[in-house]
Amino acid sequence: MLTVWTRTLRARSLERSLSSVVEIPSFKDFCVQNEPVLGYRAGSQERTELVEELKRTSSVTEEIPIVIGGKMIKEGEPHYQPMPHNHSCKIAKFYYASEKTIQKAIEVSKEAQIKWDCTPLNERIQIWQTAAELMAGSHRQRLNAATMLGQSKTAIQAEIDAACELIDFFKFNVFFLKENAKYQPISENPSVTRNSLRFRGIDGFIAAISPFNFTAIGGNLAYTPALMGNGVVWKPSDTAVLSNWRIFNIMREAGLPDGVVNFVPADGPTFGRAITTSPYLSGINFTGSVPTFNWLWNEVGKNLGRYRNYPRLIGECGGKNYHFVHPSADVESVITGTIRSAFEYCGQKCSACSRMYIPRSLYEPIITGLLDQRSQLKVGDPTDFSVFTSAVIDDKAFARIKGYIVNASKNSKNKILGGGQFNDTVGYFVEPTIIETSDPLDRLMTEEIFGPVLTIYVYEDKDVAKTVKLVESSTKFALTGAVFATDTEFLQTALHELKATAGNFYINDKSTGSVVGQQPFGGGRMSGTNDKAGGPNYVMRWTTPQSIKETFVPLRDIAYPYMLD
Repeated sequence: MLTVWTRTLRARSLERSLSSVVEIPSFKDFCVQNEPVLGYRAGSQERTELVEELKRTSSVTEEIPIVIGGKMIKEGEPHYQPMPHNHSCKIAKFYYASEKTIQKAIEVSKEAQIKWDCTPLNERIQIWQTAAELMAGSHRQRLNAATMLGQSKTAIQAEIDAACELIDFFKFNVFFLKENAKYQPISENPSVTRNSLRFRGIDGFIAAISPFNFTAIGGNLAYTPALMGNGVVWKPSDTAVLSNWRIFNIMREAGLPDGVVNFVPADGPTFGRAITTSPYLSGINFTGSVPTFNWLWNEVGKNLGRYRNYPRLIGECGGKNYHFVHPSADVESVITGTIRSAFEYCGQKCSACSRMYIPRSLYEPIITGLLDQRSQLKVGDPTDFSVFTSAVIDDKAFARIKGYIVNASKNSKNKILGGGQFNDTVGYFVEPTIIETSDPLDRLMTEEIFGPVLTIYVYEDKDVAKTVKLVESSTKFALTGAVFATDTEFLQTALHELKATAGNFYINDKSTGSVVGQQPFGGGRMSGTNDKAGGPNYVMRWTTPQSIKETFVPLRDIAYPYMLD
C-alpha cells in the first residue's frame, strides 16, 4: 500500500491528469482617479451645454415606463414628477407596478441572474467602464439637467452628484473589484493542489430601494450588486424618477443585458410586501428613513423560514449630524463650513449639519458671522446660476419642515435667529433657518429634520467635557460629525470620546462632502449598517465567495504513516 508521503514524493514525476478548470481572473494594474468637478463659469462650454439641455428637458413631460426584461409596461393611473421649485411643471410621467408586475420583475431578475453570473468579470467590467465614459461625456448634462429640474439641485450640486459621484462609483467599484480579486488563497504545493477563490452572485434577486436626494446613490444601489453577478429589482424614488431613468438607459446603452436590472417604480408598501414575501429575496440595498428600514427588517425577520438565503440587509438611514466648536476653533472656518453643511441642497443631505454646539466665549463672532452669511444666501430656481439653494423636494417635506419651525416659534426655550419663513405657492421654499435653543435635548437637537434648519446650543467654556458627552448621548444617530479646534490635546480627547458618534468624522472641516475613494461613507447606530459605500468593502457585500481546491494527484490509500509503524 502506498503511503501518503510516498505518493507525495512521486507526484513530481507524474503528469497532471487534470488541467486546472478554474480560471482565476488577472487584471492589469491601472490608476483610478476621481472625476474632475467642472466649474460652470459664465461662458464655459459646460455651462452652455447645460443651459441647452435644461431647455430641452423642461420643455417636455417625459413618459417613463416600467421595464422588466427589456419589456416596457404601462399600467394603472399615471403619476407625475413635478419640479419642486415650480410644482405646476411636470417633467416626468410614470407608472406604479402592481404586485403582480413586481412578482414578474422578481422572476425575471432571478432567471437573468443565473446567466449573468456566468459572464466573465472582464466583460462586466467593460460594460461599467463604458457606462462611466458615457456619463462623463455625452450624457453628462442630461444627468445634470434631470437632477436640477427634478430634484431642485443647483448646477454645482448636480455636477458633484449626478456627474462626478455617479461616475466615481462606477469607476472605483470596478477598481475595488479588481483589487479584491487579486487575493488568492495559499497553495503550498501547486503541482499537487491549487486553492482558489471566486466571486459569485447570490442566487435569487436583490431589491434596490433608492432615495431622491442623490442621483448617484440610485446608480450605486442598483448597479453595484449587478456588477457582482446579481439580478436586481430597482425601485427608484418617485421624486428622482427622471434622473434614475437616465442611468437605467445609459446602462442599457453600455451593453448591460435586459433583465439584470429591472426598473420598477411602485407604491412603497406594495413593493415592500412583494419583495419581503418572496422566497428568492437575497438582499435589500436601501437608503431612506429609519421607520421604513425598520419595517423591512421586521418583515424579513417574520419571513425567514421562506427564504433560500439569509437576505443581506444594507441600509443608510440618515443622521442628526453635529458641528462641535471648541473655544480654540478658527471662527471663520466654523462659519463657512457650517453654512455650507447646513444649507447646501436645503439640508437634504444625509450628512448635513443639523445641530451645533458653540462655546460662550465665541458666541458673538460665530452668531454674527452665521447670520451675516445666511442673509446673503439666495434661494430660488436652480436654473438661475446665482442661486445658492432651491426648494425642498415635495409637499410632504415642506409640511414636515414647516412644522418644526412653527413649533420652535411657540417654544420659549427656542429662539429663531434668522430665517423661519416658508412659502409653497409656486415651489416648496423654506428659508435657511437658524435657531438657538437652551435645551440640548429639544427635538430640534435630537430628531432628523432633513431640511434647512440649523439649531445651536451654547455651552459654558468650563463645560467642554460635559458637552462632548452630551453630543454622544443625545441622539440615536451616528452618521457624520465635525469638531473644530486648534488645541491638539482636545482633538485627541474628542477623537476618543466621540468615536462612536459618527461613521464619517471630520476635524476642522464640515460634516458634508464625502468623496468616493477618499471618505467611504456610512454610519452606525440608527444611521445604518455602515457598509461604507465608496470603499473597497462595499462590493464584497454583494458577492458570495466560493473557495475551491483542485487536486492533481489521485488519492490512493487511507493510511497515515504513523499507522504503519
